[in-house]
Formats: sequence, structure tokens, C-alpha cells
Amino acid sequence: MHLPFFLLGLAIMDGMEGIELEQRDDPIRDILDRLASENYVGDAAIATSIYMAQTLGRPLLIEGRAGVGKTEIAIVMARLLDTRLIRLQCYEGLDASTALYEWNYSRQMLWIKLNEQSERTVEEREQHIFSEPFLLKRPLLAALTEQEKSPVLLIDEVDRADEEFEAFLLEVLSDFQATIPEIGTIRAKHRPFVVLTSNRTRDLSDALRRRCLYLWIDYPDLDKELRIVRSKVNGIEAQLARQVVRFVDNARRSGLDKVPGISETLDWARAMVALHLDYLDYDAVERTLGAIIKDADDLERFRKQAIEEILSKI
Repeated sequence: MHLPFFLLGLAIMDGMEGIELEQRDDPIRDILDRLASENYVGDAAIATSIYMAQTLGRPLLIEGRAGVGKTEIAIVMARLLDTRLIRLQCYEGLDASTALYEWNYSRQMLWIKLNEQSERTVEEREQHIFSEPFLLKRPLLAALTEQEKSPVLLIDEVDRADEEFEAFLLEVLSDFQATIPEIGTIRAKHRPFVVLTSNRTRDLSDALRRRCLYLWIDYPDLDKELRIVRSKVNGIEAQLARQVVRFVDNARRSGLDKVPGISETLDWARAMVALHLDYLDYDAVERTLGAIIKDADDLERFRKQAIEEILSKI
């Protein structure tokens, strides 16, 4: 039986009682190595947060600027655990029914039409069409009813959802259960490993924060971002990789409204490789600037004021 690498020394929570887990001398180092095997360059804070979230059975709230690798943690975790990734993308106006379940009305109407001559009573018919075969499982319910093993549930950009939806999440994150009026309360057979991400477009409630462990991910330092570029961009020369990372690092401190994240650094590095460029000069930067600058006003100011200055530094 393959066991998650960071469930160490414990018999973990609902659905997993009695499982003896392998002891390791340095679980944090092991997590870092496993992340690296999936080309995710982590650090001790990330590895420790993952370890605590799993051993304590708590959701992990990851905040940070856009494009720093928050969502990628959940994606990599699903691969490492060899389990299903269930993603709920949050947005303004998202409600409980969209996130939890809906009834398959077309299938219900078809069943009613095909069974018009049935001898069943009205109550029996209602009971049948409001049963699980007619239920459309949305991400939250799918995570609670996963039958084979604990899935990874990614609640992405939770700060974009309304406060009312955030309040609804409290039951799910506290008790790993949800109530469907026609069926009753559904409890998770296997508790999902929950990752919530936020870009801090609004403040999250204290109630939600208290139910989670917390991890802040900032822009990486030069060494870490260079390792990320070298691990994810095939064929890039060492000199070009260093120049790209140093240029983006300076660009982040140049007063941009839309600051480039790691994803923009990677896009730019891949563009350089695709164009067979070995080093940065003004012409190369000016032609490819759209890979890292994603705002028209930023682009105009940057071209006039920052390119030559940053190139002189690197």
C-alpha cells in the first residue's frame, strides 16, 4: 500500500484510523525532495506547512501575490499523493449550489415524462427524482463523496468569492460535511487535503482563517527564482537565465501597477529560448516585453524609463 510521504508517525483522522505510517528522520527534507522530483522548487516554510496540514488534518490557506506558485502546490500534491485533484475556481457571485450540487432538472423531467403512467404515488415519485442518481456533484460535494482515497481539494482565489459564500465554507471546512435538504447530511468518508489560495484582493474573515493553517508566499529571492527557471525551462543557457531573473527582479521594484510573477518570468525565459537568444540586449527586451508586462500604461512607462537602466545594472 502506497502511503502519503508526509503522513508520518500518526494514525490520521477520519477514514484512516489504524494505519501505521512510516517514520522518517527528516520529514521536511523528504517533502522538499519529493517536491523537487516534480520540478517544484520549495523551501522549508512550504514543506513545513504541508507537513502540518496533513498531520493535523487542517486546511492550508496560502496567500501571496499573483503568479508565485500557490495553485501549483495543490497540483503537485495531487500528483505526489497519486490522488484526484478537485478544483473550485472562485469568482464574484459564486453561490453554494454552484459549488456544492445542483439537481439534473432535464433528467428529472425526462424521468417524469417516461413514468407518467407509473402506479407510484406523487410522494414516491418526488423521493425518487430527488435522490442521488439525479444529483449533479459540484466540486465541494465531489470532494466529500470521493470513494477511493482522500482527494486534494483546491479552493482557488477564495478572496474573489463573496463573504456569504465564505461563510458557507465554514461548515465544510470545520466538519467536512454538507447538508442537502432532500437527502440529508453527507459526511466525508475520506477527508480531503484542502488548499485555499488568495491573492488578497479583499480581507478574509477571521472565522475562515482560524479554521486553516497559514502560509505566505512572496516573490522568491534571486537564487530560488534562478533554480525555478533552470528546472522548468528546457535548453536555457546559464547566462541568459541569470540575466532574465535579475531583470525581472529589478522590474518588480520599478513601480509597476501589475508586477510580474514567477509565471511571467518563466514565460519570458521560454520566449527567449524559442527565439534562440543567448543574452539580453535592448532590442531583445523591447520585442518580448509583453511576456512580463501585462498592462498598457506599465508598458509605455517601462519602455521609456526602465529598460536601459535595468540592463545597465545586470
